[in-house]
Amino acid sequence: MQLLNDEYYMRLAIQLAAGATGQTGINPVVGCVLVKEGRIIGMGAHLKRGTPHAEIHALQMAGAEAEGSTAYVTLEPCSHYGQTPPCSDRLIQEKVKRVVVGCSDPNPLVAGTGIAKLRNHGIQVDVGLLETEARQLNEVFNKFIITRRPFVTLKTASTLDGKIASRTGDSKWITNAESRSYVHTLRHRHQSIMVGIGTVLSDDPLLTTRLEVPGLHPIRVIVDSGLRLPLDAKVVVDRSIETIVLTTEEAAATKRDELEAAGVTVLACGAGPKVDLAKAMELLGEREISSILLEGGGQLNGSMLELGLIDKLLMFFAPKIVGGGNQAPDNFQFSGFESMKDAIQLERTQVQQFGEDICIAGYPLYRNEV
Repeated sequence: MQLLNDEYYMRLAIQLAAGATGQTGINPVVGCVLVKEGRIIGMGAHLKRGTPHAEIHALQMAGAEAEGSTAYVTLEPCSHYGQTPPCSDRLIQEKVKRVVVGCSDPNPLVAGTGIAKLRNHGIQVDVGLLETEARQLNEVFNKFIITRRPFVTLKTASTLDGKIASRTGDSKWITNAESRSYVHTLRHRHQSIMVGIGTVLSDDPLLTTRLEVPGLHPIRVIVDSGLRLPLDAKVVVDRSIETIVLTTEEAAATKRDELEAAGVTVLACGAGPKVDLAKAMELLGEREISSILLEGGGQLNGSMLELGLIDKLLMFFAPKIVGGGNQAPDNFQFSGFESMKDAIQLERTQVQQFGEDICIAGYPLYRNEV
């Protein structure tokens, strides 16, 4: 049985925050638990950008009991006026006695000032409890708030010999239903999903979230240098969520006009002949897209990895061997490295099992980061 201590309440706050993953846009996910005299008197999570933060929900629940309480919050309370007032001011106003913070806020508008303000008003502040877990909650926010570029998670599914389809192009289904269901949860948790035009032409996917309960649909991003996207493709016809096409300045103006008339957003990313993927990340960041689930084919996966644009990999392996040599597409297609010492290493790896399938998660360590 777990003891009732600071860690117990912070873990509860982390669980509250994690439950809202994917709902807050470019804002962080945050959880807060208020405790007084051994009782939980308030709980809250930030649920949507522009709405009250976790601390405010918890304080509203606690009411007058908030005075003299301890607040456990996963992220440093904000100290600036954005779309909502500063949470640090409200904690001071309600006379909270102590605040336990999981991790400081990397946002330059906060970055320690919330903690300092609380301390300047006589509130005891303890920082760093379960910091690794608290910071992990907001790996997307932590990158976007500093770089204004989206956090890119690559998801790929392959056989044990690294094939994402057979030599005839058949790919349904490599992984099992349990793995595929989890992938739809990943779609719910990301602001956008990105594929190459080859995937659209071969599969005509809808690229929406399909779960037993309704989920959020990610913005669809199609990499299409030559604007080959058919006007009757599902990603064009379906209007349940925005579709963005990344192309080049060389692409035919008439086709661009047709796609835009059909409701598609077309962004020119470089002069050509191929989409400048680094420029694409810049343009998507300007549109406040903070996270991308990359479900590309081997060429797009390889290009993104080679450019150092992938932040996290989720690689699903089914216990199958399909063979096919060069005729069967691989997870990654790029020029590669001359020696094994130059290979891209994954760090902070984790292994999860979905039935008979295995998912390896990790963060690529690029050569310029070594």
